[in-house]
Amino acid sequence: MARYLDPKNDLTFKRIFGEHPDLLIGLLNSLMPLSVDRQIQEIEYLQAEQVPDIIGKKNSIVDVKCKDKSGRVFIVEMQMLWTDDFMNRVVFNASKAYVRQLDKGMGYHLLQPVYTLAILNENFDHKTENFYHHYSIVNLENTDEVIKGLEFVLIELIKFKSEKWSERKIAALWLKFLKEVGENMVELPADLAGNDQISRAAELCKEGAFTSGELALYDAYWDWVSTEKTIREGSVATGRATGLAEGRATGLAEGRVEGLAEGRAEGEAERAQLKAAIEAKDVDLKIALADKETMTAGFVLNCHKAKLPTETISIISGLSIEEVMKIIECG
Repeated sequence: MARYLDPKNDLTFKRIFGEHPDLLIGLLNSLMPLSVDRQIQEIEYLQAEQVPDIIGKKNSIVDVKCKDKSGRVFIVEMQMLWTDDFMNRVVFNASKAYVRQLDKGMGYHLLQPVYTLAILNENFDHKTENFYHHYSIVNLENTDEVIKGLEFVLIELIKFKSEKWSERKIAALWLKFLKEVGENMVELPADLAGNDQISRAAELCKEGAFTSGELALYDAYWDWVSTEKTIREGSVATGRATGLAEGRATGLAEGRVEGLAEGRAEGEAERAQLKAAIEAKDVDLKIALADKETMTAGFVLNCHKAKLPTETISIISGLSIEEVMKIIECG
């Protein structure tokens, strides 16, 4: 039995969708948000961007680009690795295709929408389990109001599970084909083999359909993907290590500053509490002294009524004879 090559590889993907318009139409009609009356009937391939001599150069590389009879432009990409600038590149490519529709002096009414289909072999949105992401230009207050011109569909292939997309059978079959067909497969699953377009796409992936030179390019592409992934993971690891070191240093410095600030704040708080306590104690003391004075005056007067000598009352109360006499006079 013949071995199947992975359709996500640059070589096989372009062989399937860049050379067989009916297969590209089938893929687009199943995956893009097109109403029944707006389905694609015919396409014309457009010239893709020039592929750089060295893979990885900063160039816009479009896998497949076409337009239909009404002039709508479709850009299809297969992206093996997610990068932070990928979304910007997608928007850039679509905007460039939109602008290039018009020559100088042509009216804006001639512009047709540009649709981008980007199939990603990695996850980029970790906040949701949704694998299908449709972006367009909408009014945030009323999302039914759409500015036509640019639309984007991004599909996270790793998240895709065919059983969760049963309502879109053909779309699910195409995504299953892209996700599961590969070098370890020698026989096509029955559901894929039962679809005419997909079984033909699978035939185009058979190893025997490629020359030795093409197979070398196929392997070189995987080597490039592996190298890019290794470099990226190394950069991330280095970035984390550097970030941790810088974070610790910054944290220590900030900790000292925060510690000093907290120490000062706590000291101020303690001083305020102590002051309040002292003031409270002063009040209690004053009250106690006032009570003592009241009790002492009553004691002196009671002793005086008992006809105790002034000297004796002075000794017992601890007051001077003059203070005792004053209390007696005022009482």
